[in-house]
Amino acid sequence: MKFDVAIVGSGLAGLSVALHLAQTRTVAIISKRALLDGASNWAQGGIAAVLDSGDSVDEHVNDTLIAGGGLCDEAATRYIIEHSREAIEWLIEQGVPFTRDPSAEMGFHLTREGGHSQRRIIHAADATGHAVQVTLEEKVRAHPNITLFEQHCAIDVISSDKLAPAPSNSAAPAPSTPRCLGLYVQDEKTGQVLTFEAEHTVLCTGGAGKTYLYTTNPDTATGDGIAMAWRAGCRVSNMEFIQFHPTCLYHPFAKSFLITEAIRGEGGLLLLPPEAGAAGGTRFMPAHDERGELAPRDVVARAIDFEMKKRGIDYVNLDISHKSPEFLMEHFPTIYARCLEYGIDITRQPIPVVPAVHFTCGGVVTDLAGRTDLEGLYAVGETACTGLHGANRLASNSLLECLVIGRACATFIAGQEHIAVPSLPQWDESRVTNADEEVVISHNWDELRRFMWNYVGIVRTNKRLERAQHRINLLKEEIDEYYRHFRITHDLLELRNLVDVAELIVKSALTRRESRGLHFSRDYPATLPKALPSILTPPRR
Repeated sequence: MKFDVAIVGSGLAGLSVALHLAQTRTVAIISKRALLDGASNWAQGGIAAVLDSGDSVDEHVNDTLIAGGGLCDEAATRYIIEHSREAIEWLIEQGVPFTRDPSAEMGFHLTREGGHSQRRIIHAADATGHAVQVTLEEKVRAHPNITLFEQHCAIDVISSDKLAPAPSNSAAPAPSTPRCLGLYVQDEKTGQVLTFEAEHTVLCTGGAGKTYLYTTNPDTATGDGIAMAWRAGCRVSNMEFIQFHPTCLYHPFAKSFLITEAIRGEGGLLLLPPEAGAAGGTRFMPAHDERGELAPRDVVARAIDFEMKKRGIDYVNLDISHKSPEFLMEHFPTIYARCLEYGIDITRQPIPVVPAVHFTCGGVVTDLAGRTDLEGLYAVGETACTGLHGANRLASNSLLECLVIGRACATFIAGQEHIAVPSLPQWDESRVTNADEEVVISHNWDELRRFMWNYVGIVRTNKRLERAQHRINLLKEEIDEYYRHFRITHDLLELRNLVDVAELIVKSALTRRESRGLHFSRDYPATLPKALPSILTPPRR
């Protein structure tokens, strides 16, 4: 398998990089499920951008810095927001059907979400991610320079320093610095491991929500790119900042269904449920923050968590029923239909909600072209840490980052001279399958997600973090033994990545001796005067 560029992941980051590169490069897109099975396809709210003359780059930057708890990289934030309008214009050119508003300057409806001082969220009703992904998927499938590998699971990248030395008479000189030369990928249908040789490898695998028991993320969010880059020698940053979305549908039969921030942006109120006794039906957010329901996500999630624990309740209510049925069905058709499936009529009833893991604010350290510490290896989107999100992501900035950094990454790669990639060693297929492996992996996966939820959640203590770290170490020993001795499986690969990412989250949390943004510690409740990123460097192997 020889390509100019191998892209791992088929969310907005991966598809936008591919489309910007495909005119001049041969591109492989490697997706471990179908093309639309990533988190981008689930995004409801929209994309934040400066699209109205009443708004400004400075205001959007300021809102992002405030939400980010002082930890955002201001230069990266400004760069991404300055390029927000052209990113949206590119999507419009591709044919994305954003919701229209004839009275608006650009002709599209803009909504507002928590932490934003202006209406600047362009959206396609309440299924923006799906509208964007379907539009780009059609173009990707039709492009002659893009080859799709669906149902293929990336294992690890291949770097030049891990290869055997080339013979002295070899025509290809060894690179002076380590370089990524491709990766190993398992075809899930056949079990065969393929070797991809690529001049450039781009990790767009999304975040790591499945590290936790309750998440709004799809099953694909297992931190693959972060773990692969870490094992390849790349630094990671700010992994302790795991964003809990305040409002995930609470219902015994609902799995990972998000209730968009835009519900609160359009006037939705958070109320205590009848189970709270005399306080049932009352608002509680004003007691926690003067911005009420429009406070940033970390504030709202902690407030809900506090009320649930204080009152012994399992959920709170989100009520938008004071809006007209016509308004709700026009702006939130997906949420209206899904809630109705569970017997909840949002035009007449409140929606029961709980916080759930939603976004990984940290990731692989990159520059503004997506470049990592390993030459030839890039990371874009939720996999990466550009500095935009700081200690807490501002709503609807994530898809914007995918678009802007995706384009910058493609532009950088397109400007590089071609290099000769040597023939890479094939995967050792001689290992046998262990009959007990599947049961052990299933148990380990469940154990990991439960103790991460219990010990590394919205509110943390050193003792809980140390307990999690101890269990992670035990799990790593088991998993490493399976990985070294037995034939790999999809579940084993994902569990290996999840445990690596869980270890990074806990290590980062233990190094932060303060409470900031999404990291709230009972042992260190104060915020230090100076905001510093937490950066982990892998040990030399």
